[in-house]
Amino acid sequence: MSRLPISLLSVTLLLGGCSLIPDYQRPASPSAAQYPRGPAYSAAPQATTVVDDWRTLFNDPALQQLIESALINNRDLRVAALNVEAFQAQYRIQRADLLPAVSANANELRQRVPSSVTRTKAAITSTYTVNLGISAYELDFFGRVRSLSEQALLTWLSTEEARRSAQLSLVANVANAYLTWRADQELLALAEETLAADERSLHLTTRNREAGKSSALDQIQAQTSVDSTRASLARYQRQVAQDLNSLTLLVGAPVPEHLPARPLDSDLVATVPAGLPSDLLQRRPDILQAEYKLRAANANIGAARAAFFPSVSLTANAGTSSRDLSGLFKGGSGAWTFQPQINLPIFNAGSLRASLDYAKLQKDITVAEYEKTIQTAFQEVSDGLAARQTYEQQLQAQRDLVQATQDYYDMAQHRYRSGVDSSLTFLDAQRSLFSSQQGLITDRLAQLVAQVNLYTALGGGWSPVEPPPPSP
Repeated sequence: MSRLPISLLSVTLLLGGCSLIPDYQRPASPSAAQYPRGPAYSAAPQATTVVDDWRTLFNDPALQQLIESALINNRDLRVAALNVEAFQAQYRIQRADLLPAVSANANELRQRVPSSVTRTKAAITSTYTVNLGISAYELDFFGRVRSLSEQALLTWLSTEEARRSAQLSLVANVANAYLTWRADQELLALAEETLAADERSLHLTTRNREAGKSSALDQIQAQTSVDSTRASLARYQRQVAQDLNSLTLLVGAPVPEHLPARPLDSDLVATVPAGLPSDLLQRRPDILQAEYKLRAANANIGAARAAFFPSVSLTANAGTSSRDLSGLFKGGSGAWTFQPQINLPIFNAGSLRASLDYAKLQKDITVAEYEKTIQTAFQEVSDGLAARQTYEQQLQAQRDLVQATQDYYDMAQHRYRSGVDSSLTFLDAQRSLFSSQQGLITDRLAQLVAQVNLYTALGGGWSPVEPPPPSP
């Protein structure tokens, strides 16, 4: 082998490893180094470990059944999974450009040449050709094709994180819709019980008025309580029906009619531990998705840079050709073509420079989006931490209020039936009890929803780390 081919081969291999992609540096986190502290946040956090199984968070068998059905039947999640497969196919298409495409073809050409051309008589000719070769294969000296392939790979990985984010959101949305449905069912049952009590009070007041023990005003006040509770009953009936429709849409299949219902005040959602995973940036799928997009934009800069340099493409084929089919593979029928082509950009009215500027601006945009995603994540986690601490205090205060209003109602009812107090005090006690019981159910729902939202904010489940056994 002569020195010239060896030199050309060396240059090809050297340039083949060239890449114009900028060195990637992860942007610094724009959020604080630690989570907020104060009266709204719990102290003395404990270590936690990551648990991706959502079953460790939800203790209600009915809710687990609905989530499993949603993960199978939900159409939005199905679209997200298909998008992952679509971008994977696009990556495979782009990656194929790194290697030459070899194709074989066979042709037959028959043509009649008129006598006006042959100057003698018309002739019919036949040509048979068989070729094997490559067409317009770009020698990736400056890494343009590899940059585009890496961009396609990172875009594919970002869609996988988008699918994980969609699944995480679906689990949380199903849980929140289910809890809202259960809360409205309890509010409906409470309204039915209160309406029955109000109607009994109205009946009693009507009898007292007929007996001359109460006035028309007392009867009107009792009637207003009945009408107000009837309005609440209709509202909760509507909300229960709409909640079920929303839950059915999320699940993607009919919700079973007889689900085993558990009280809202039971342990439906696991208690959130005091500690937090330290790898929030490595486990939240939306943050990982934003970083993959950032790295893809960085790879696109490499492709835009490589466009300034010459591109070399190669077309070559070898085969055989003959006028007779029987002589197609006989000696002397071989033919070959070698056609290298170089394209050197000289003047393009600033198009390449504008393309590079655009690629850099796209990277700057994705940097801002990445930083905004981190800030949003820390804000959601901080909100969840504040909710974890304060909702327990709020619920305890609301339980005490319900107990106090229950005592007030029992005493007012006794005094009213004994004729000590008027119906005004008794009706006020009824309204206060109904309102406080409604508040307790609403606050309990808000606490459960906050725990589910914290699960989403942390990017998955968690469990406390067991302390090591004391050394002997």
